[in-house]
Amino acid sequence: MATDLHYQTPEQDRVPLTEKIIYGIGAFVNNLLAAAIGGMSIVLNLGLGMNPALVGLLGALPRLIDAFTDPLMGYISDQTRSRWGRRRPYIFVGAILASISFALLWQLPEGKSEDYYFWFFLIGSLIFYLFYTMFATPWVALGYELTPDYHERTRVMAVQNFMGQLAYLVSPWFLWIMQHEGMFDDLASGAAGLAVAVAIAVMILGVLPAIFLRERYQDLAGEELNDVATGLSSMASQIKQRTGAFLQGFAMTLKFSPFLKLCAATFLVFNGFMMVASFQSYIIIYYIFGGDQELGAEYAGWSGTVSAFGTFFVIFFISWLSTLIGKRRAFFVAVGVSMFGYALKWICYDPRYPLLLLLPAPFIAFGLGGLFTLMGSMIADVCDMDELQSHERREGMFGSIYWWVVKLGMAAALAIGGVLLNATGFDVALGGEQSSQTLIYMRLFDVLVPVVSSAVAIWLIASYPITEKVAANVRDELERRRGTVS
Repeated sequence: MATDLHYQTPEQDRVPLTEKIIYGIGAFVNNLLAAAIGGMSIVLNLGLGMNPALVGLLGALPRLIDAFTDPLMGYISDQTRSRWGRRRPYIFVGAILASISFALLWQLPEGKSEDYYFWFFLIGSLIFYLFYTMFATPWVALGYELTPDYHERTRVMAVQNFMGQLAYLVSPWFLWIMQHEGMFDDLASGAAGLAVAVAIAVMILGVLPAIFLRERYQDLAGEELNDVATGLSSMASQIKQRTGAFLQGFAMTLKFSPFLKLCAATFLVFNGFMMVASFQSYIIIYYIFGGDQELGAEYAGWSGTVSAFGTFFVIFFISWLSTLIGKRRAFFVAVGVSMFGYALKWICYDPRYPLLLLLPAPFIAFGLGGLFTLMGSMIADVCDMDELQSHERREGMFGSIYWWVVKLGMAAALAIGGVLLNATGFDVALGGEQSSQTLIYMRLFDVLVPVVSSAVAIWLIASYPITEKVAANVRDELERRRGTVS
């Protein structure tokens, strides 16, 4: 199995391209829902007149609930025994229920009070996020177990990341669609119509991974669950035991050092990027274009488009590079290039040469493009090492906690970004007359925050212990223990 330099992927561990694409369709659905719920929320303010602070609260509260529902759903799918597997039933049902609840969420009646809209959307959002979690958490876990091979895992995640990024080519046009006079009467009706279209796409595409993919550890999980179930004497004792097992598994996951390093690095890289994303539009509008919102928005849109296309290249480059030099070193390269891109903004964001603002975008794309290509693969390696120590397969638990960290990073970035913007002295009433000190502070935060957070992430991953050789040894030991090799 091993050469002098690398471990080659056995034929039986390769995932066919069609299956990679089908798993990637799940990523498209996952990102489409996330982008839609975020991008369409502007209708609550611009279309229905809600206070922006309340709109922000409606975006934050469901993510706090995810702190409980994501790990619980991960545990449930880990422990499920069925003829269809651990993950696939939840993916199938979750996709259908999430699509229906999403469509209903945006059927907002006209002429109601602000309080009515708040509670309507809050309750509807909580229901939607429960079904969204039912789909997303088992789908993430399914990807970790499609192959046990060190390099094939990265290739799987590369394809799914590529497919997922397609959603971010569509989502920037949501506001344009909702307010298009030729299609809808107003913004609220536009949101209602767009939600139905998104729901149909989610329902059709979201069930495909459940129908066409298969689970590698289905039998193993079933036997373990059956042993536990037969030892319980009553429903009350079953609930008690399950609750205790969930809490124990949750604590074990959080104590696993390699996993914590991945979570912390993701939080730092993602958080740094998201805070920049909230700053960037302000700098482009008020520094480069002197307060011209229309022109600034156009250039900001082009910057996002360049970044999206750059990400497609990054995904496959980092996938190839990780096979050549290992996942940890590929992470260093990806994040290092993104740091260069952030620093480049100090030079290229120049009112005299506005087109230069497009130059840093493809370099910055290395950050998230590399991050989400590598991290899914590295967490799959973590699941193997955890099984070696715990004798359990807990992809659902690991995946749910990891992605909750991503959601937490998004919420934190939005909150901290607002605080930093206030700290610069920015005043929207001044328009293009912001003080020179304010503009300098905005630019400094825009560059320094992601550079520093990325540097700390590199420092954390420098001590990440699972190399290609370690992963191969862990797999060999697991297969000997399972009796699949002599």
